[in-house]
Amino acid sequence: MRRIGLAVALAFSLLLALLAGWGQETAKVPRVGVLLLDTEGLGLSQGARYVVDGLRELGWVDTRNITLRFKFAGLSEERLTRMAEELVSEKVDLIVAVATVPTRAAQRATTSIPIVMAGVSDPVAAGFVKNLARPDGNITGTSLLQNTELLGKRLELLKEAVPNLVRVAVLYDSDLGAALGRTSAQIQADLQAEASRIGMNLRAATPFRGIAALPAQFAQIRAARVGALFVWPSPPVDEARSKIAELALKERLPTVCGFREYVEAGGLMSYGANLGAVHRRAAAYVDRILKGARPADLPVEQATTFELVINLKTAKTLGLTIPQTLRLQASQLIE
Repeated sequence: MRRIGLAVALAFSLLLALLAGWGQETAKVPRVGVLLLDTEGLGLSQGARYVVDGLRELGWVDTRNITLRFKFAGLSEERLTRMAEELVSEKVDLIVAVATVPTRAAQRATTSIPIVMAGVSDPVAAGFVKNLARPDGNITGTSLLQNTELLGKRLELLKEAVPNLVRVAVLYDSDLGAALGRTSAQIQADLQAEASRIGMNLRAATPFRGIAALPAQFAQIRAARVGALFVWPSPPVDEARSKIAELALKERLPTVCGFREYVEAGGLMSYGANLGAVHRRAAAYVDRILKGARPADLPVEQATTFELVINLKTAKTLGLTIPQTLRLQASQLIE
């Protein structure tokens, strides 16, 4: 009887162990890599924060029911390529690539692990998806395509804020063309055409060369005798937005950009997609894919809401009076 009892006890213990192992397997916490061009020393980037916030709103909390592996490339594309390969070797379940350049690095690293792009300029031109309605691969997510098509609207709003404006300088990332699937010359030509349409012209198109080079670049912009500055955002330029706003105020240059974050940093005005909303929507793709959806079946989502944000404190410092008609169009007035 004792032998039978011991055998039963042993079998029961084995069954419990198997059940425990099965429970641990079914409770496996998904591992998600977050690939960024940003500099780690500056803390979690705004794009990454928005994605994390979106995941939390959907019930995914880092270290609780999901593991997030952040990879900061420090503005180095070479390092970004290596980090994308590291995430693949770590066998993450999914990669979130914030912006165009990280998405390209992730695409080169894997054709099997799902990739969710967050805020890519033009995913079709960049070769990430075949079309927006049916990506037909391992990449999907959110796009800022329409945001790049608002050049003329931004210049019109700037002209309304600065009625006598004629000459405008442009600060842009030299890698911008690759991100949009076009050359920098083509982009400048489009911007010049839009400026000419409303009676303005570009006098200084300046490629961004890093924060340290900005004072000298602003001296060149001042020498061009321009009346305002058009800032084209990108991850490297984003990190310098506070310094750009500081120097623009020093040189008494009104600025316009595509994202509100530049205005919150001290720029004059912005018109474009709400970056936070676009990146939070990327989190919804992570949620659906982790629950079984295939990236190929999830259409790429474009920004549909655009906002005008004006910094009235900056306007006052520049001696500008923002017209009431422009104030009424604004989604937010920063005072």
